[in-house]
Amino acid sequence: MAMFSGLGEKLNHIFSKLTKRGKLTELEIKQAMREVRVALLEADVNFMVAKDFINKVSEKAVGENILNSLTPGQQVIKIVNEELIALMGSSSSKLEVAPKPPTIIMMCGLQGAGKTTMCGKLGMMLRKQGKKPMLVACDVYRPAAVNQLKIVAGNANVDFFEKGINEKPEKIAKEGIEMAIKKGCDTVIIDTAGRLQINEELMQELENIKALVNPTEILLTVDAMTGQEAVNVSKEFDNRLDITGVILTKLDGDTRGGAALSIKAVIGKPIKFCGVGEKMGDIEPFHPDRMASRILGMGDVLTLIEKAQESFDQEEMKKLEENLRRNTFTFDDFLVQFEQISKMGSLTDILSMMPGMGGIRAEDVDESKLKTFKAIIQSMTKKERNNPDLIKASQRKRIAQGSGTTIQEVNQLIKQFEQIKLMMKNQNNPKLKKLIGRFY
Repeated sequence: MAMFSGLGEKLNHIFSKLTKRGKLTELEIKQAMREVRVALLEADVNFMVAKDFINKVSEKAVGENILNSLTPGQQVIKIVNEELIALMGSSSSKLEVAPKPPTIIMMCGLQGAGKTTMCGKLGMMLRKQGKKPMLVACDVYRPAAVNQLKIVAGNANVDFFEKGINEKPEKIAKEGIEMAIKKGCDTVIIDTAGRLQINEELMQELENIKALVNPTEILLTVDAMTGQEAVNVSKEFDNRLDITGVILTKLDGDTRGGAALSIKAVIGKPIKFCGVGEKMGDIEPFHPDRMASRILGMGDVLTLIEKAQESFDQEEMKKLEENLRRNTFTFDDFLVQFEQISKMGSLTDILSMMPGMGGIRAEDVDESKLKTFKAIIQSMTKKERNNPDLIKASQRKRIAQGSGTTIQEVNQLIKQFEQIKLMMKNQNNPKLKKLIGRFY
């Protein structure tokens, strides 16, 4: 996740110095904590939050058990990990469900934070979970806002309700809920109006809608790239509306991450979801433990598995397992795997979820390699894909010309394919079986 790459690199650099030492003194830990504090402030973490965090870690890290431990550096990292999780909310917070349908989710936020798009993403996610959501257009001020929500609802394949721009938002919200009940929708997502800044008119309107429809959830959408301003906005909205949670958007952007580390501590309300891209499926529940793990470069295997389960075609995975059993793994199978991986998102994000790969940067990953390999495989004949032994020097030259690549790149792909095939040859390999078992 691009948001924490800078902070993660700095923390890894600080902790690598600690883990290289056999023993640690109190002075060395305090020096490391000063560096961590600077890294947090540079990541735009709230000053008081950073100060409190360092005090808690320092208090636990200079204890006799840590200083006399055989691996004091690892013990300090463990404490930092635990405190990061506590800072962001200890456990992930799920959406509340109304005892009697429909569950009403009121979405609010400033203009430009991605609120309307997030309504669609949330609707699509809930639909995939077996819910029947309806989006209700209550932003009657912003030009084309109603039409944008209609398009978003269509893309998410969920119900939509509008009354035009001449009705009062409170009335639209009420009628939308009535229509949802008639249509058997169990969740209503109300898209309210935003402004370029917080003002009395905006807040009063939101308070009116809240009083009339009594929402189950009031979710504030904030732009993670605005840093501490996102925290200030959250404070203002919470004071007036008593929000139930926050959705952070643009976590895939080049931002420092201070908002994610500060919001829970400042307003006491959890981050429930985060937007990690522009596609409709780019929404994730916010897991504090997984986020802390990513920040410290420990990876996020659970999210990686979940993404794979969502993206990988189960029939294709069963077919792959069958081919592995028969030792008939071909270039066609290899091509399918490239396509499945590309559905999971950017290679940078996928690598950031793997343990020890957290410090990887976008510029270090050549995403075009996947496209190059796909082009090479697609330039092979059917016989060559099924039997790579047929690919001699003359065929490699033809494949390189057909795919617009070099003979060296063709050789590189064939070599990698052979290495993977050799690794997979042992049908009783427990690690391989475990890996495949996770994906279907």
